[in-house]
Amino acid sequence: MKKVSVFLADGFEEIEGLTVVDLLRRAGVEVTTVSITGENTIHGAHGIDVQADKLFEEMNFEGEDMLVLPGGMPGTLNLGAHKGLEELLNKGYDEKKYLAAICAAPSVFGKYGFLRGRKATSYPGFEAQLLGAECVEDSVVVDEFIVTSRGMGTAIPFSLALIELLLSSEKADEIGKSIIYYQ
Repeated sequence: MKKVSVFLADGFEEIEGLTVVDLLRRAGVEVTTVSITGENTIHGAHGIDVQADKLFEEMNFEGEDMLVLPGGMPGTLNLGAHKGLEELLNKGYDEKKYLAAICAAPSVFGKYGFLRGRKATSYPGFEAQLLGAECVEDSVVVDEFIVTSRGMGTAIPFSLALIELLLSSEKADEIGKSIIYYQ
């Protein structure tokens, strides 16, 4: 079974984080929501509290197939400031593990140099923080093992792209049809 960690910080964009969790779980992927705050309750950007499955400190990240960063403010800034997550993402990058970020969160990948020479997208206004990237306005961009997406409105195609990468295009289509995304 494929394993994915979705990292949650206070101020995360709820739709972006939870859509990924929901659709990947529907596809049969083992998804763990991981709090980087030291607390199980994460406070979303729009006042929605979410209970994380695990604290960062409790996790063993060996065997994870993908690491996902939802956007939102100040959630993205909080993700980018977490040293343990920075080390984990750099290790994942070196191992060419799937790394995915949506909305403002691709700026974290930019900060770490992951986007140099790659196509990437983000929430409008964050392009300057995608250091070294060829910025495009596509809803979802897959460049080798790095996946970026634009924002809350692209959370479903972003999640389906992750399912396609982890499982298959057939499974992504099946999930898309089951939620009436594809008609």
